[in-house]
Amino acid sequence: MRVPCVAGNWKMHNTVAQAEELVREMKTELERITEVENVICPPFTALAPLSRLLADSPLALGAQNMYWEESGAYTAEVSPAMVAELASHVILGHSERRAYFNETDQKVNRRLLKALEFDLIPILCVGETLEENEAGGTEKVVSRQVRGALQDVTGQDPDRLMIAYEPVWAIGTGKAATPDGANQVIAEVIRPVLAGALGDRAAQAVRVLYGGSVKPHNAADFFSQPDIDGALVGGASLQADSFIEITRAAVAN
Repeated sequence: MRVPCVAGNWKMHNTVAQAEELVREMKTELERITEVENVICPPFTALAPLSRLLADSPLALGAQNMYWEESGAYTAEVSPAMVAELASHVILGHSERRAYFNETDQKVNRRLLKALEFDLIPILCVGETLEENEAGGTEKVVSRQVRGALQDVTGQDPDRLMIAYEPVWAIGTGKAATPDGANQVIAEVIRPVLAGALGDRAAQAVRVLYGGSVKPHNAADFFSQPDIDGALVGGASLQADSFIEITRAAVAN
């Protein structure tokens, strides 16, 4: 049985003081919801203080990216060892990284392999743009992204991988995909590619989240779908009440 996961991607928001305040606002309520795994993904600057704040908490901490080299002359990059010292998860391949920072499938693959090597749980983001969607290219694009990211990955431990299906046209736009539509992409595209790459067991064991304008009012509709195992939440994760409500919505489904 796949345990629901609700992860919050804070993106480039919150100073250290604001991050600590937000976590304190939602920590107690989230810890009471034991049926759902929560992952908080703040900016790099807040990882160390939040790791101390959450040291005895079931709430998990994730980074928003990492480099594939373990050390070296890579100014401004953050190594997997640095992330693993503070966090258990790492977001990889987010559409904003792909669009603004030239992150290709090959680069995402190098990051993912290194994350697994350091016992980090990757949250692999995949999704098509509006133009690709309207041109009927969703299956081709998402299949390529999943297959490319999983190159040379084995299927021995599917619990160490999550995928977030985030149609680019739904991220931060207020326009979410339909629950049925998102579930169809996961069931008919992502899981078959997982089966081909990692085997049938992994295809059914890997948790696939939905991301893209997830809010308290629509979260339950997504979580009711059989192949959606939670959400990667953007803007709503910056508000304690909203993030708590979305997490609660995952319990009943």
